[in-house]
Order: sequence, then structure tokens, then C-alpha cells
Amino acid sequence: MKGLFITLEGGDGAGKSTQIRNIERFFAEKGLIVVHTREPGGTPISEKLRDILLDNHNSEMSPVTEMMIYAASRAQNVRENIIPALERGEVVICDRFVDSSVAYQAYGRGLGDMVSEVNKYATGGLSPDITFWLDIDPQAGRARAAKVGELDRLETEEMEFHYRVYEGYRKIAEGDPERVRRIDASESVDAIRDHIYECLEELCRSKGI
Repeated sequence: MKGLFITLEGGDGAGKSTQIRNIERFFAEKGLIVVHTREPGGTPISEKLRDILLDNHNSEMSPVTEMMIYAASRAQNVRENIIPALERGEVVICDRFVDSSVAYQAYGRGLGDMVSEVNKYATGGLSPDITFWLDIDPQAGRARAAKVGELDRLETEEMEFHYRVYEGYRKIAEGDPERVRRIDASESVDAIRDHIYECLEELCRSKGI
């Protein structure tokens, strides 16, 4: 496809939203059209599924149900939103993608390899050109997230769960260092931005942009 697909990953409170705005600015200054989406969500159908997933009242949701709903939301977003934008040659920035499912459901929920298998169908094999993992300790991330507003169903899980998720992200990054770039989220906003921009300039050179 002609466009660029960029994803941001990380635990709660990692600062993804701020850096997404910086990435949007980076590509806008190059005169490129940028599409920002999120997961779960990104389309009307996917946003309804997001509400189900994050609703604190749905505490009885089973891990397999959770995995399937995430995958369903992703399948709709990929086909309705992400792939058409990439085919138009646009830059797609997605707040979370398959890595989140692997970290949260495969590691956090203990579902293992089935998560990757299900998501092969959900994405049709689509993979990001580059992924930024904003690495933050789960305790520090929760403290940040709590300052922003009410915590959702996953954010209120016990810390043990969030440390399993963190371990999942660490293993993903170790296993795919070319795609996944670890960013120390404890650094200043400007330092994080500068590190991301360096990686994006490298990506643009490799793509002839």
C-alpha cells in the first residue's frame, strides 16, 4: 500500500495522546494527509463495541469474549477506515493495534497464542510500518491516568494484571525490534517527541518521503 501505518502502544497514562498530536504535526508539515484513529473504536460500529469493552458494569465479561470483541472492533476499523486511507497514500496513526491485544489478552488474561491467530483474520495480515511503545511502569501509569478522569474496566484491574501486560509489551518489543521502538515514557514530553521524530525521519528516508 502507498501510505504509512504508525501505531502507538503502552499502558495507561503513558502519554500516547500527546505524542499522537506531535506525530500528526510532523507529517502535516511534510504536506501529507494524516488520519488518526484508535482502538477499540475508529468507526461507528467499533465505537459501540468500545463502549461495551470499557464499561465498568461489564465485570463478568470472559477473557475470550473480551478478545473476540476487540478483534471484531479491529476488523471493522481495518476495513472501513485504515486500509482505504493507506490505499489513498495517507498516513494512518492508530492509538493501539494488535500489540495491545497480545499484551492485554495473551499475557494479561493468559490466553496465549490464540490472540495472535484470531487477529490474523481481524487484520487480514496488516502490520504497522513502525510502532512506538511508550514504556512506563504500571504504577506510575495508573497514577497519571487517575488524574485524567474515571478509570475504565481494564484500567481498574489489579496491578498484577497490569504487570503481566507490561511484560507482554516487553517481550513484543524484544521480539520485533525493527518495528517496535521502545520510548522511555518517564522522560519529558519534548524529549519523547524528539526521539520519535528521529525514528520518523529514518522511516521517511527509507520510504523515499
